[in-house]
Amino acid sequence: MSWEYFSLFAIVSLCFWSFGAYAAWGEKKPVFVHGFTIVGLAVFFIFILGMWISLERPPMRTMGETRLWYSFFLPLVGIITYSRWKYKWILSFSTILSLVFICINILKPEIHNKTLMPALQSPWFAPHVIVYMFAYAMLGAAAIMAIYLLWKKKQKISPMEMDLCDNLANVGLSFLTLGLLSGALWAKEAWGHYWSWDPKETWAAATWLSYLCYIHFRLHKRNEYRKALVILLMSFVLLQMCWYGINYLPSAQGTSIHTYNMR
Repeated sequence: MSWEYFSLFAIVSLCFWSFGAYAAWGEKKPVFVHGFTIVGLAVFFIFILGMWISLERPPMRTMGETRLWYSFFLPLVGIITYSRWKYKWILSFSTILSLVFICINILKPEIHNKTLMPALQSPWFAPHVIVYMFAYAMLGAAAIMAIYLLWKKKQKISPMEMDLCDNLANVGLSFLTLGLLSGALWAKEAWGHYWSWDPKETWAAATWLSYLCYIHFRLHKRNEYRKALVILLMSFVLLQMCWYGINYLPSAQGTSIHTYNMR
C-alpha cells in the first residue's frame, strides 16, 4: 500500500464517519450510527494494514504514523462512548478531530522508510503504542468536554456532565496504565531495565500521576466541579508534553532513548 492512496481512504472514511455523526443527531435508528461508523473504521484500518505490510513493520515509528493511529482511534472511541452512554455530540467531535489529524498528515506525512531500529523490533512495541493511542483518544475527549463545561456552559454544571468526564478519564487512565506497564516490559527487553527516568519516562509518570490526582480529587471533592476540570485540563497539557512535546525539549536531545522518531 502506497502513501499516495492515503487521501482517498481518508476521504471515504470521513464520509462514513460524518454520516454516522449525522445519524446520531437525527431520528435514525442506532444501527445506522453504528453501521456508518464501523464501515469508516474498516476502510481506514485497511489502509493502516496495507501500510503495515508495505513498510514490513508497524506504522508507529514517526509522529506522522502515530497520527495515523490517532485518526483511527478517535472515531472508535466515539462509537464506544456513544454505545455506552448515548452522548450524541461525541461522534461529531471525534470526526472533526480526526479530520484535523488527517489534514496534518496530508500536509506533513512524516512517513519514513522500512528500516526499524533494533529497539523498536520488540513484540511489546506494537501493543504499547496502540494502547497509548487509545488512551490518548479517550483523554482527548475528556479534555474537550472539560473545555466545554468551563468556558461555554454558564449555568451550573450537572453531576451527569461530570460523570461523562469521569468515565472518559477513568477508561483513559486504565489504558494509560497498561501503556506504562507494556512500555516497562519493552524497555526491559530493549535496554535491559524497566525504568530509567529518561525525559520521556519522567513526563509519562507525571502525566499518570496527574490523572490519578484528578480521580482522587473527584472521589473526595464531589461537588467542586470546576477545580476538578482545571486538574483534568492540566493533566491533558502534561499528556501533550509526554506525547510529542518531549521531542523538542533540549534535555531530550542526544540523551533520550525515546527521540528516535526525530532522527
